Amino acid sequence: MSRMIQSMLHRLYPMGEIPDYEPDPTQSFVSIAETKNTTPEAVLYDYMLENDGYAMGMMPIFNYVDGNHDVIREMLLHPQAVSGLSDGGAHCGMICDASIPTFMLSHWTRDRTRGKKLPLEWIIKKQTNDTASLYGLNDRGTLQAGKRADINVIDYNALTLHGPKMAHDLPAGGRRLLQEATGYDYTIVAGTITRQFGQDTGQRPGRLIRGAR
Repeated sequence: MSRMIQSMLHRLYPMGEIPDYEPDPTQSFVSIAETKNTTPEAVLYDYMLENDGYAMGMMPIFNYVDGNHDVIREMLLHPQAVSGLSDGGAHCGMICDASIPTFMLSHWTRDRTRGKKLPLEWIIKKQTNDTASLYGLNDRGTLQAGKRADINVIDYNALTLHGPKMAHDLPAGGRRLLQEATGYDYTIVAGTITRQFGQDTGQRPGRLIRGAR
């Protein structure tokens, strides 16, 4: 891992409390070091001491060779592309893909400044009806009478994806990254409110999905 990081320092970026997932290449640790006439390692070590030693960096390994998200936008627009595939379970101490739905909404439809955005209604459909239809979950994905009422009520202007934090709450003290998202006023599962303004209501109406329905 250390060798990989050493060889990819030019792709390593600081990550603030509100992460910028499409940073300009001039913001990398290598570029900062060149500006300060020092080494990338020195800049990185100083940065890691911030936030009481809990500062985190971001290393986009793939799809960022051009220093922007244009190629990702192109892939998202492909008619057969599906949003939601995650490798976070296998590498939960390195990545936090649970943030994807919030990122898709906040970055692609509202906050992106270094390229074209995507329509809000298109992103919503891609993460609801399109994925439900793909996996045969025909009782959800749209707001229709008789369908399962799985709904998020979102304060769109306040929707914020915060920086990831490391937790050691897995068995034997294993670590995983957690990432808070705010701006969700209500999360409703099968017509029952499970979260309200970021607070767990204690309701558990969800059930194991065993196949197409």
